[in-house]
Amino acid sequence: MSKRELKKYLTQLPKEALEEQIVALYEKFVPVKTYFDFVFNPKEELLVNDAKMKISNEYFPVKRKRPKLRRSIAQKFIKHFMILGVDDFIIADLMFYAIEVAQKYSSKRNVVYESFFKSLLTAFDQAIKFIIEKGIHAEFESRVNAIKQEVIRQDWSNKFEFINIADRLEY
Repeated sequence: MSKRELKKYLTQLPKEALEEQIVALYEKFVPVKTYFDFVFNPKEELLVNDAKMKISNEYFPVKRKRPKLRRSIAQKFIKHFMILGVDDFIIADLMFYAIEVAQKYSSKRNVVYESFFKSLLTAFDQAIKFIIEKGIHAEFESRVNAIKQEVIRQDWSNKFEFINIADRLEY
């Protein structure tokens, strides 16, 4: 069914039938419930704090001994927040937070996995593209520079790629 056909169908429904359809969607599909719960009660601060806690737990676990170092956890939250329509500043903050936590971990432990550094480079590139696209790069310039300086201080193998990506903000 095309979007046009859907609109035509919905305009033909009486109000009560339309309400029943929406309630049925709400009850049946978790993403619809999540969306409506967020739209009518946007507890962004609570969602962000929960996301940050779970991201930190990947590197500094509370209940288990070994960290999992999965960047995919942060990516899931970022994607979820984008779908919900959370403010761009909050999304960018979460993007940089995930990188900063990984850097903190890397400064305390010797990380030998090249995939760790490559993954963080990808995350950094995505964050820079996001803040440039949204026009909020001025607000995050100090954090970008701090991340770049930490990469240099820790002497990561891909530090020159980080520097090149960070230098995009200067143009």
